[in-house]
Amino acid sequence: MLTCVRTEDFTFELPLGQIAQQPAEPRDCALLMVLRFRTKTIEHRIVRDLPEILKPGDLLVVNDTRVMAARLFGRRPDTGGEVEALLVRPFSDRVWEVLFKPSRQARPGRRFIFDATDGPLPASVQFHAGGPVVLEFERPFDPASAGTVPLPPYIKEYEGDPERYQTVYSREPASAAAPTAGLHFTRELFEALATRDIERSEVTLHVGPGTFRPVVADDPRDHVLHAEHVTVPAAAAEAVARAKAQPRRVVAVGTTVVRTLEHVARERGAIEPYDGWTSLRILPGDSFKVVDALMTNFHLPKSTLLMLVCALAGQEFVLDAYRQAVAEGYRFYSFGDAMLLLPE
Repeated sequence: MLTCVRTEDFTFELPLGQIAQQPAEPRDCALLMVLRFRTKTIEHRIVRDLPEILKPGDLLVVNDTRVMAARLFGRRPDTGGEVEALLVRPFSDRVWEVLFKPSRQARPGRRFIFDATDGPLPASVQFHAGGPVVLEFERPFDPASAGTVPLPPYIKEYEGDPERYQTVYSREPASAAAPTAGLHFTRELFEALATRDIERSEVTLHVGPGTFRPVVADDPRDHVLHAEHVTVPAAAAEAVARAKAQPRRVVAVGTTVVRTLEHVARERGAIEPYDGWTSLRILPGDSFKVVDALMTNFHLPKSTLLMLVCALAGQEFVLDAYRQAVAEGYRFYSFGDAMLLLPE
C-alpha cells in the first residue's frame, strides 16, 4: 500500500563540483557503491568488480535504446535570431513534436531555417499552446544528418566524443537521453560476467526529455510523467520468466528497465512480449513484481528516479547512502559514479 510521500523529503545537499562533467575512463573504472538493503550494509567498490559481486545465475536486463541526434540549431530568416529545437517524437517523416528555445519565438506560422549537412532545413511552427511545439519541416530528413546528440543541461564542459554518451549495446536511435547506468559497461566486462554465468537480456525504453523535469508538486503523485515507448521482446520475456521461476535474481541496469518490466507485469499480470507506452511512476510503498536488484547512477534531488530507488531499498537507507556518497567524493548524475542495490 502506498505510503504518504512528500517531494521535499527526497532532497540532499550536493556541491556543484561533484556533478560529473567528464565520464570515467575506461567506462568500468567508475566508483560503485554497493547497498545491501536487507542487512543495511554499504561497500565501496568499482564497476569492474561486478563479476565477483553478482551471483552466478543473476539475470542482467539492460535498456538498448540509443540517444537520437535530436538537437537542431537554426535561425529566423527575417531577423537572424538563433533558435534551438530538441526533437521529441515524429508524427510523420516531416512533422515533429519538439522542445523549442526560446519558446516565445515559436509562434504558429513562423518560419525557421535549421542547419543540416545536406543543406538548409526549413520548418514552420504548426502548433504551440504553452507546451510542446509542433514543427513541420519542408522535406523529410534524417536526424543524424541535421542534429547533434544532446547532453543533459547540467553537463556544461564535455567536448569529447558524443559516442561516450551512448551505451556500447545501444541500437535504435530514439531517445532524448541515455540510460546512464549502462554507460559503465564495456564489452570486456560483459565477457567477464558471462564467464561467471551471469546472463544478459535487452528491453527498450526510449527516454523522453521529461526525464529532466523536476518535481514541483508537493505530492509527487500529482507530477505528470509523459508517456515513453517501451518494448519487451520475446527473448527478454522468456529470460525473465525463466529467472523468476528458478528462482534467480533479476538485476535491472537502470531505472528505465525497472519501469519497463514493472509496467508490463502490472498491466499484463506477468512478463510477456510487449510493445506499448508507459508513464509508470514508482514511489515508496509500491511493491516490485519482477525486479530484485538495481544498478543505477546517483540522481537529482526531488526526482522521480530518486523516489524509485527509495521505493526499492528504503527511503532512509538510500538518503543516508547519498549523504555518504557526497562525503566520500562520489561523482553524480549522467557521467557520474554508480550504485548497486542488492537485497543481500
